[in-house]
Amino acid sequence: MGDLVHLEVDDGVAVVRLDNPPANAIDFALGLELQAAIRQADADASVGAIVLTGGRRLFAAGADINAMATWGPEDVRPSVEALGDACDLLESVGTVSIAAVHGYALGGGMELALACDLRYAADDATFGQPEIKLGVIPGAGGTQRLVRVVGPGRARELVYSGRFVPAAEAASLGIVERLVAADALLETAIGDARLLARGPRQALAAAKASIRAAVETPGAAGVRAEREAFLALFGTADQREGMAAFLEKRDPRFGG
Repeated sequence: MGDLVHLEVDDGVAVVRLDNPPANAIDFALGLELQAAIRQADADASVGAIVLTGGRRLFAAGADINAMATWGPEDVRPSVEALGDACDLLESVGTVSIAAVHGYALGGGMELALACDLRYAADDATFGQPEIKLGVIPGAGGTQRLVRVVGPGRARELVYSGRFVPAAEAASLGIVERLVAADALLETAIGDARLLARGPRQALAAAKASIRAAVETPGAAGVRAEREAFLALFGTADQREGMAAFLEKRDPRFGG
């Protein structure tokens, strides 16, 4: 994709890797490259799932504080909006995503992880929204998504304190869906992404949209969105194949 974000597609999985050493600091340029990578992966008919990683050392340790220390509101706006738009894209595209987190996922790094559908963490991972210690708060959706994941009370505790959360605690809080040994993390995430990519992609996209509707428009509106998504899947090739396979007592062969 560019110097800061790399995209590799293999066997239905797009691996998007942040590459801004030494800490994968998230700035305006990285945010734009990340948006481009997400759009390209989602538009690729061969891609059924995205894995977002920062590599074996760390995921992303947040923004470049050296650059931001003397900025005013309009100086910082482009950078935070570039990251926020990347997070919104991860959440809104039909392609499902897994964050594979080694080391630190702090500040904007945690915001990126929270925007993915699933978070897999190595046992060496550490999460946190430490912005309060810098006199600011998360600005790319961190407070909003954290509330959805852990509830308002726990989100307040984590954001107000800015404390770091080790991988095991992150799993117990529901921030992480799967805890994996460090040397097996990326392989596990890609393997699970490949299984998703081979599944019924239209149904997965509908499930993703319906679950998002449950969060953003709970109640009757969310139920109606789910109902319409369910109905729209009837007559698709994967619905026909899935039900035929069930009746014939065999494994389905979905288009993905």
